[in-house]
Amino acid sequence: MRVVGLMCKAPRPGYAKTRLAASLGAARAAEYAEAFLADSAVLASALGAATAFFAPDDGGAEVARLLPPAMRLRPQVPGDLGMRMIAAFAALFAEGSPALLMGTDSPDLPPALIEEAFAALADHDAAFIPAHDGGYCAVALRAPAPHLFQGIPWSCAETLTATLAAAGELRIHLTAPWHDIDEAEDLEKLHLAAAPFTRRVAAPPG
Repeated sequence: MRVVGLMCKAPRPGYAKTRLAASLGAARAAEYAEAFLADSAVLASALGAATAFFAPDDGGAEVARLLPPAMRLRPQVPGDLGMRMIAAFAALFAEGSPALLMGTDSPDLPPALIEEAFAALADHDAAFIPAHDGGYCAVALRAPAPHLFQGIPWSCAETLTATLAAAGELRIHLTAPWHDIDEAEDLEKLHLAAAPFTRRVAAPPG
């Protein structure tokens, strides 16, 4: 049984989407964060048995109200993003395999790319959906591979390159890249037809 995890933050002003807040203000950025989470949760729950891994520790209720009914909820562990991803994958593999972990910065991520990542695990150990900014939108694993997430520079143009260097002899598949939404100008890249909650937030008033 394949399993899916969603790494997410409670959509609090000043906590979620801080780079977007630099241009739009904390309240408006939080509205987008909420919509991104809701759209990403719908996508994750449609792909397999899904769990949302949330932060901070007291943010469970804020996240839970945005999830589909069948989606499970677990807090993230302390540590950097790599440590949190290692723990999330451990929890996912305890429930089934293969496993895929995604974030909420690509609410319009095409399901076809995720299906390609899962399908690639038939003859690869890991599959990544690269992001145009040098990171990645999702990673699928056939079996646990914690070394992929150790000592990695996160949230920068070298993230995926460093991860691939850490892969060693693992067989890696890369799909076509997609965008993630960090800055205000990135909002122009959104395919809003594929992200209904985000479409409502982005719509002009009136």
